[in-house]
Amino acid sequence: MKTSTVLSLFGLILLGLTSCSEENLNLRPLSEIGDNAFYTNAEEVEGGVIAIYDGLQQIPIREFALTEMRSDNTRTKSREGDWAQFESFDVKPTNTAIGLYWEANYNAIFRANRVLANLEVVNDTEIRSQFEGEARFARALAHFNLVRAFGGVPILDRVIIQTDTEYFAQSSPEEVLAFVREDLEMAATKLAAKGKYGFGRATSGAARALLGKVLLTQGNHAEAKTVLEQVIASDSYRLLNDYRAVFYNEGNDEILFSINYLDDDSNESQDYSFEFTAGGRVSGLNFPTDDFRAAVSPEDSTRAAVLFNPSAPAEVGKFITQSADGRLAGNDWIVIRYADVLLLYAEAILAGAQSTQSLEAIRAYNQVRARAGLSTLAVDGSATLTKEALLYERRIELAFEDHRFYDLVRFGEAERILGAFAAANGESFTPNDLILPIPQGEVNVSQGLLTQNPGY
Repeated sequence: MKTSTVLSLFGLILLGLTSCSEENLNLRPLSEIGDNAFYTNAEEVEGGVIAIYDGLQQIPIREFALTEMRSDNTRTKSREGDWAQFESFDVKPTNTAIGLYWEANYNAIFRANRVLANLEVVNDTEIRSQFEGEARFARALAHFNLVRAFGGVPILDRVIIQTDTEYFAQSSPEEVLAFVREDLEMAATKLAAKGKYGFGRATSGAARALLGKVLLTQGNHAEAKTVLEQVIASDSYRLLNDYRAVFYNEGNDEILFSINYLDDDSNESQDYSFEFTAGGRVSGLNFPTDDFRAAVSPEDSTRAAVLFNPSAPAEVGKFITQSADGRLAGNDWIVIRYADVLLLYAEAILAGAQSTQSLEAIRAYNQVRARAGLSTLAVDGSATLTKEALLYERRIELAFEDHRFYDLVRFGEAERILGAFAAANGESFTPNDLILPIPQGEVNVSQGLLTQNPGY
């Protein structure tokens, strides 16, 4: 992957489409082909679609630093270099990880826009609809990642070249979220339901689930409830009985969308598993904090056995590599799963209040608790689900899956909770820390149109 900051904003314009043989996609590998001989038929466009998924593989590689380590969930082992900036809430604009994250997301956006620009060569309307849905889904996911991390960012709605300077400037967070919403609403109508194509491809259910989270981020609780109800009512997804199987029985019925990898494959593997599981003894990234460990109830033994590495309890236990080479792990990265959907549904019903007695919300919450073998709330109308309990449940159930920081922001609790956590560790958390700095390299090449975020 090219690292030029000039090119990263433009989706790495000169990057050729690389091959991808992700699990269950069942598509032939795509060789690099120049633009002048590419996208002449549906098969070639499908190759471009698979290249989108190949691009998505770069996004989770260091995302844990921007989300889990930038919260009260995880830390470094020895406060190492750029990594320590996340746990101390002192991220610099020159931080390498944020630059790579910016680049990876715009690379995926570029690939999606390439497909959207060439759909006219696909004659089969059903196939064309699927390809468009997949491209819109990926483009929305990447823009959603960027706006939550950096606030206002450039919206790229088509393939651009370096002379398209109007695309340098930031759109407001509200504009970016509106764009993401529009893409996901369209994707939900274009994509097939689960099972039509191989596991690992975007589906209508995945688009609606992600749309529900976007609507909650916008504060549109009623609309989020309606969309999430559609996912639940589809009966396409379920909680697995075994919590551990969610992460080690890949392609299961709890997963709405994951980014797929292969074991021991230099092109299709990842190394985040090495960094915060087996590799923790070496580099020590993404270790559970004492605060998180204390938050896990002694009764929560089912989840604790998965949250913490049984052979090294100080390390994360999710996504432990099964590969022969720790840096060539094939563990898939889960973007959204059914437990997340159920808790988002309860959040939509809560609608920003401190509590609710809604039986719908309580039943959704109870499903997640019951799977973990924990006590549940009564469903006779006497029980109350509190905002605090729901946020806590999300913290434990979805720990180390890159949700914690954004959950705190969405619930309006980031400043309070992270402020107290930072103070207890001799650090500080300010309102400026709610978003990251724009990578300095991007600001430098933007001809003055990218403005650095306040406080950086």
